[in-house]
Amino acid sequence: MNELTFEERTLLCLYNSAGTRTGLIDALTDMRGYLGPDEDELRDLTDSALAKLGRMTDSDYAALDLTPDIDPEDAAYGG
Repeated sequence: MNELTFEERTLLCLYNSAGTRTGLIDALTDMRGYLGPDEDELRDLTDSALAKLGRMTDSDYAALDLTPDIDPEDAAYGG
């Protein structure tokens, strides 16, 4: 399997509410349908992530760490 880039992993973290590989594929596919013509970079990123998810097994997916990589000191919550 091709390794996920940081950007792909972040995208997966954001859309992984279902907690399953197929649920994540569905969520990303749904989100992709709302992208406008000026969102080429996000479309390309989504397509790349979907292709990698399609090639991985459920076991590969289960082994992924989809915990967001956020530094609390860098996060600005409320000002």
